Amino acid sequence: MTTEVRRLRNYIDGEFRDAADGRTTDVVNPVTEEVYATAPLSGQADVDAAMEAAAAAFPAWRDVTPAERQRALLKIADAFEERAEDLIAAESENTGKPLGLTRTEEIPPMVDQIRFFAGAARMLEGRSAGEYMEGLTSIVRREPVGVCAQVAPWNYPMMMAVWKFAPALAAGNTVVIKPSDTTPASTVLMAEIIGQILPKGVFNVLCGDRDTGRAMVEHPVPAMASITGSVRAGMQVAESAAKDLKRVHLELGGKAPVVVFEDADIATAVAGISEAGYFNAGQDCTAATRVLVHESVHDAFVTALAKAAADTKTGLPDDEDVLYGPLNNANQLAQVSGFVERLPAHARVEAGGHRVGDKGYFYAPTVVSGLKQDDEIIQHEVFGPVITVQSFTDEAQALTYANGVEYALASSVWTKDHARAMRMSKNLDFGCVWINTHIPLVAEMPHGGFKKSGYGKDLSAYGFEDYTRVKHVMTSLDG
Repeated sequence: MTTEVRRLRNYIDGEFRDAADGRTTDVVNPVTEEVYATAPLSGQADVDAAMEAAAAAFPAWRDVTPAERQRALLKIADAFEERAEDLIAAESENTGKPLGLTRTEEIPPMVDQIRFFAGAARMLEGRSAGEYMEGLTSIVRREPVGVCAQVAPWNYPMMMAVWKFAPALAAGNTVVIKPSDTTPASTVLMAEIIGQILPKGVFNVLCGDRDTGRAMVEHPVPAMASITGSVRAGMQVAESAAKDLKRVHLELGGKAPVVVFEDADIATAVAGISEAGYFNAGQDCTAATRVLVHESVHDAFVTALAKAAADTKTGLPDDEDVLYGPLNNANQLAQVSGFVERLPAHARVEAGGHRVGDKGYFYAPTVVSGLKQDDEIIQHEVFGPVITVQSFTDEAQALTYANGVEYALASSVWTKDHARAMRMSKNLDFGCVWINTHIPLVAEMPHGGFKKSGYGKDLSAYGFEDYTRVKHVMTSLDG
């Protein structure tokens, strides 16, 4: 039986289009390793068309009242709920994610986040007017920046698209967004849904590869470039955007330290850390994958974590017992496998460490212990279901190890000592510190890191403000 290959198309200026030159790229289901769709491989002509459409739509969308933008976003949220099963199916085909977990762990927060930014649309205000010089009144206006070029990643194609377009649209910007070349299906479906609600040109989707994304960032029209991706990609975007001084928003890699002190409840910590480390196959820049454990409880913790790994299941999307599905693509499977294959002699694989099956990009839940701070697998992002464990002697060493990487996105501390938790949260050099938990996110709180994890915030009022500019208006009181 031959699977029908679907044809995905760009969404530009309110209509679906093929690439101008007709080029396409195959889209592979990571569960079956079979091509299930083709998508446009967009070139310069397609980028030009999308940017022109977004630029033409911007003045009218900018001048729409905040209440009208709010209503539009609320309609999008309602429509996503109504089409939830279609979105779940597209996302699972994109990524191989479990259907049940996508239904419970992605659709509700996505809808909530859109509704949050719908409310934020009506809070776009400057400081109150005042006279800071005699005879003159000053006003501060907050305005949209203009056209936003946005590049979303393959680990959470739907949710990361929401994190980008919702605040941008709420602030009055227009959007050209590119999904990853391996996961375009759900974003194209979003365009179908959103296109029934927004004016043409306000929201545009371009499928393509890294060259498409580069052309978007280099294009003279966008005032802002936003990317979620690798550190290398972020650096390239920043360098390219600097040529014409575009504003840049970068959410890049992570290597979250998880610091477990001797007084922590080991069973609770193991349960929370294993779920936060293996969820979405560890393909999460905040994943709990770099564990630091006090030497007095290290061995007991490793034994318990290895058992938790053995009890964690990966498998097909319709299997209700699985925590995660396959890695996203063949290159990612090779990357994760390579980290484990290159482990130094002093490292010990306590669980997993191998591919699962011979079809699909599945990788076993893995635990590696006996590692040193300068080991490759400690210093670099694996982005897979691999949890490393190191031992520390005291709080100072734990902090040194935790901060001793180039990434600075997320972290967690597990202890019953409130004062120690406060000291650690103060001194951990990461954009988020969880205490006795790891990975929960809410729309009201900012998400974003420091150092090579990038800059700018997603979610929250801070993420909303990133898509605005500040203008000072001064007027004479003398007429």
